[in-house]
Amino acid sequence: MDKILLHGLQFYGFHGLEPQERRRGQAFIVDVELSLDLARAGREDRMTFTVDYAEVFRLVRRTVEEERFGLLEALAEAIAQRLLATYPVEQVLVRLKKPRSPVGGTYAYFGVEITRRR
Repeated sequence: MDKILLHGLQFYGFHGLEPQERRRGQAFIVDVELSLDLARAGREDRMTFTVDYAEVFRLVRRTVEEERFGLLEALAEAIAQRLLATYPVEQVLVRLKKPRSPVGGTYAYFGVEITRRR
């Protein structure tokens, strides 16, 4: 299956279970993989046979920046369901990273990865 990849999308949101996370907000990094047949788009060189990744970027941005969720799982699910409802894709992978979680210690990020199919 072909894929459109959007990796390392960075947004500022107010998600988390801790009060300071919901009050101060923090950075989130999102990767999206959209699985669909891209053969016709490749042959005909026309946008009508693919997905506009700028639109996908804006949809993800709105979800992360304008809504609030307690769990990363809920935010990732909302992104995946909106992508499936909006675009003619067969499968969506959403990887959501939270690099500054209020957990002591050294780490790169905490995150979730979900895959949803039509």
